[in-house]
Amino acid sequence: MCGIVGYIGKNEAKDYLLDGLETLEYRGYDSAGIAVLNKEKISTAKTVGRVEHLRKEEAERPVHGSVGIGHTRWATHGGVLERNTHPHHDKSKEFYVVHNGIIENYEEIKEFLSKQGYEFYSDTDTEVVPNLVHFHYQKTGNVLSAFQAAVQTLRGAYALVLLSSHDSENLYAAKLSSPLALGVGKDELFIGSDALPVAGHTQDVVFLEDGEIAVVNTEGYRIVDITTKKSIERATEVIEIDSGDGDLGDFPDFMSKEIHETPATVRSAMLGRLRADEQIVKLGGLELVEDQLQFIDRIIIIACGTSYYAGMVGEYLLEEIAGIPVEVQQASEFRYRQEPLSRSTAVLVVSQSGETADSIAALKKLEGSGILKLGIVNAPGSTLARMTDAGVYCHAGPEKAVASTKAFVAQVTVFVLIALKLAKNYPKFSEVVKALNVIPQQIEEVLKLEKDIAKIAKEYAHHNDFLYIGRRYAYPVAMEGALKIKEISYIHAEGFAGGEMKHGPLALIDESFPTFAIALSNDMDEKSFSNMQEIHARNGKIVTLVDDKNSPSAKLAQDIIVIPKTIEPLQPLLSSVATYLFAYHAAKELGRDIDKPRNLAKSVTVE
Repeated sequence: MCGIVGYIGKNEAKDYLLDGLETLEYRGYDSAGIAVLNKEKISTAKTVGRVEHLRKEEAERPVHGSVGIGHTRWATHGGVLERNTHPHHDKSKEFYVVHNGIIENYEEIKEFLSKQGYEFYSDTDTEVVPNLVHFHYQKTGNVLSAFQAAVQTLRGAYALVLLSSHDSENLYAAKLSSPLALGVGKDELFIGSDALPVAGHTQDVVFLEDGEIAVVNTEGYRIVDITTKKSIERATEVIEIDSGDGDLGDFPDFMSKEIHETPATVRSAMLGRLRADEQIVKLGGLELVEDQLQFIDRIIIIACGTSYYAGMVGEYLLEEIAGIPVEVQQASEFRYRQEPLSRSTAVLVVSQSGETADSIAALKKLEGSGILKLGIVNAPGSTLARMTDAGVYCHAGPEKAVASTKAFVAQVTVFVLIALKLAKNYPKFSEVVKALNVIPQQIEEVLKLEKDIAKIAKEYAHHNDFLYIGRRYAYPVAMEGALKIKEISYIHAEGFAGGEMKHGPLALIDESFPTFAIALSNDMDEKSFSNMQEIHARNGKIVTLVDDKNSPSAKLAQDIIVIPKTIEPLQPLLSSVATYLFAYHAAKELGRDIDKPRNLAKSVTVE
C-alpha cells in the first residue's frame, strides 16, 4: 500500500527519494510527495497521481538538500487530494512526517490538540503526528524526546519517519505493525518501507521491530525501545534482493510480462529442489524443523487474496499427496477466531510481499504458543519471512503489476514440492515428479494460445457480470480467475464450486450472464459436464477451458480454450495462466489501467 523512503547523506536526497518511490510503485498508490531539508529550510513537492508527475513537479520547483523523506499514499482517511498527500507537517512547518498504517486514536488526539490551539488542513489521521511532536517539543526542546512522547500516545499501526528543521543531522523513525527497513551505506543511510528501495544502494540492512525508534544519520543508526528508552544493539543483515528487470522489453505492461514469466518462475521455484531423475525433493528451508514435522497431524494455512486461493490448492495437494489434514483460513478472520490449537498443529502462512498486515497479526497471535510457524513467502528479508520458524521461498522475483500472477503459480509449485517432501506412501509420487518436471514447457504451450484467448476475451469483455466454476482442484482456480477479472477489468465476477450452482447461483443465469467453466480431464468430468448443462439449459453462454477438444464439455460450450493435458494435482499451474490471459485481454479491450487498477494496492499493510 503506502510506500516510505528516507535519505540522509552527502548527496542530493531527492535523487534517492524519487527513485525509491518509483521502486515502490508496485504497491499501488494515488498520490506522492517528498520533503527535503537544506540547513533549516524544508522544501516540498507533492502531487496527486504518479511519481512521474512528482518528478515534473519537482523539476519545475527544485528541492535541494541532503536529508529528506518521501511517500506514496493509498487513501484511507480523506479523499485523493493534494492536501491529503504526504509528507504532512505541523502548524509551524517545523516537523514533517510520512506514515504507513492507521492511527486509531487520531480523533481524540486531534480533539486534544485543537483545544491547545492547533489547526488542521487535511482529512488524514497522519497530520496529528507532527503536531503532537511539536506540542511536546515546546516542552522538551529535544526532537528525540518529543518524538518518543508523541509515538507513545499513538494506537494502531504505523511506520513513521520524521524530518525536523530543528535537527538537520538526524532522521527519526518508528515502527508498530507496519514494516520499516534501514539500509546502511558509506556516509549515508537509506530508509524504505521494505528493503527493495535500498537494495540498489546497499545490501546491509536493519529491520526495525515493533515498539522501536531509530535515530539515523551519516554515521549510522541508533535503536531505542519506545517504552523503556533503552538502547538496543542490532547488527545489519546482508540481504540479497533481486530488484527485477525494470525494462518492459517488448511487453506493453508489467502484467503481460509477468504472465509470460510464469514458465521461468516455475523453473526457478524447482531449481535445486526437484531432482526428477533421482525422484528426490530437497527443501533446505524445512530441514531445521524436519524432526518437528514428523509429529504434525494438522496444518492451518493462512493467507489473503490470491495467496488464499493458492492456499486452497495447497490444501488439496497436502491432503492428497502428504495425507495431512489441512484447513485454509483467511488471515483477517484467523486473527480474531477463538479456536483451540494444539502443539501438533502447524500454521503455514502464504504471502507474496511478506508484509501483509492481517497475516502478520495472525502470526503474532501465536507468539508463545509453541506452535510451529511455517511460511511460503516471495520476499526475502520481509516481516513474515523473519517471523516464521522455517519456510520455502518462492523465488518468483518482484511483481510490479498490482494483480498477482506469477506469484500464484510459484506458490502452487512450492505447495507441490512441500506435499511431495512430506509424502510417506503416496502411490503416484513418481507420476507427479515426472509431470512437474515438464510443466514449464506446458505453460509455454498455454502462452502460445494468447491470440486465440484474446479473441474470445474481447467478445465477452462488455458483459457486466461473469461466473467462474470448477470442481475440486479447479474450484480455487475459478475463485482466482474471478478475482483477476474483477481486479483488472472491473467486471463483476464470482467463483463457485460447480456443485453449488443449483444451491443459488443458477438464479443469476440468463443470456447476458456468461460462465467461464474449467472442465479438464479427471474423474470429475461427468460432474462438471452436468453443471454446465444446468447453465446451458437456462440460455447461459459458456466459455470452457478443456484439455480435450472432443470432450462433452467442449461440445456444449460456445467457445473453448484447449490447453495441454497433465495430472489433476498440477492442472492449476496450467489453467490459472489461461484465466490470466483471458482477464488480461478483457481488461485490454476495455482500456483499463492494467498494472495499477483503481482502488487497489499490491502490498496490503493495513487491516
